[in-house]
Amino acid sequence: MPLSRREFIVTSSLAVTAGALRPASLLGQQTPAPPVVPTFEALRSNVGTFTARGGTIGWFVGPDAVVVVDSQFPDTAQMFLDGLKSRTQRKIDVFINTHHHGDHTGGNKLLRSSAIKMVAHENEPGLQKKQAAAAKTEDAQAYPDETFKDSWKANVGNEVVTAKYYGPGHTSGDVAVFFERANVVHMGDLMFSNRHPRVDRPSGASIKNWIALLDQVTKEHGADTIYIFGHAKAGMPVKGSRADLLGFRDYFTALLDYVQKGISAGKSADEITKVAALPGFTGFEGVPTGTLQMAYEELTAKA
Repeated sequence: MPLSRREFIVTSSLAVTAGALRPASLLGQQTPAPPVVPTFEALRSNVGTFTARGGTIGWFVGPDAVVVVDSQFPDTAQMFLDGLKSRTQRKIDVFINTHHHGDHTGGNKLLRSSAIKMVAHENEPGLQKKQAAAAKTEDAQAYPDETFKDSWKANVGNEVVTAKYYGPGHTSGDVAVFFERANVVHMGDLMFSNRHPRVDRPSGASIKNWIALLDQVTKEHGADTIYIFGHAKAGMPVKGSRADLLGFRDYFTALLDYVQKGISAGKSADEITKVAALPGFTGFEGVPTGTLQMAYEELTAKA
């Protein structure tokens, strides 16, 4: 079924209220979190995004093939599948995980049951198993049946899909997924737009290499490539251009420079990290404390 190029919202029957509660500001009461609004957006040549809660899901729905990237959480994965079924009766030909974090893999078990093949970087299963063991959620997991070291490529219907590992960044198992004919790259959590990112050092993250890989990705693709982001500041799009990736590279460069200056001035980690905003990036969502701490640890780590 041909896909509309306009953004569409999955029907209200798919929208549910998130189960988590958030504290109210008065008397310690709790109020329900706002309803999750599952949204499909077509980008180009049968490739698009799905947002609800968690990391952005990418999809390709062609006349003779379906590819899905990431799975969010169990409840939102079901919303995604329900919306997908209204557009195609095919099974998912290839299901790819960009990395192991639960907001990208929590719905794996559901999507895996509807997929022919599941693919991820070779480091991803071990990281996911370690995460599941710590959270005691082993029974809720689904893992890839095919992994790769450097890159994976397949002709899927009339699209050519490549997953590529650029070395450690957000974790030590992140990949970018390229839909060649559509000229769309799903960056997973290698790209946060206008919000402070998680730098998962226990899972092998490297800010220095993250800077390098953002440069490398932009050099490998054209000026008109569309990039899908893992996350974006509330109210901002989860897609963008080369300029967005280079802006995120500059954020990390400024982050390391700020922390290094503090270290050189003899400041403690506590002094360096306790700031409300990173200079030059005051509009970013969240506080930079955790990101600054990870930068401090990277810069002071013994070789």
